[in-house]
Amino acid sequence: MTEYVFERECRTPHSECYIIESGEEEIGRVDIHYTPSMAYATLCVGEDMTEEDLRELASEIDERLVLTTDPFREDFVVTVWAGREAAVFSDEDLEGEEEEEEEGTEGNGRRGREP
Repeated sequence: MTEYVFERECRTPHSECYIIESGEEEIGRVDIHYTPSMAYATLCVGEDMTEEDLRELASEIDERLVLTTDPFREDFVVTVWAGREAAVFSDEDLEGEEEEEEEGTEGNGRRGREP
């Protein structure tokens, strides 16, 4: 059985977000949302996880995260997205893009285009 470590990124009154690690490798993230009777999770992992791996991980999330927060829920629904990380953006990254766009903008509001 794989050992998973869940590192909380953020928490609100009705949701939590965790980075999932196995060994020293980050393997995905899970966002959990709680309603009065149900819990919903969006699980994002790499493409190489098998269906058995996914079921095991979903079970771990339920036992270690969901049931400790909401033991009386009626159901737990997990939506899995498997793929690769394409990018991570922060305000700092996005502000840099806006500045570049402003520098390249001419009077007509179009960047690099002739009227």
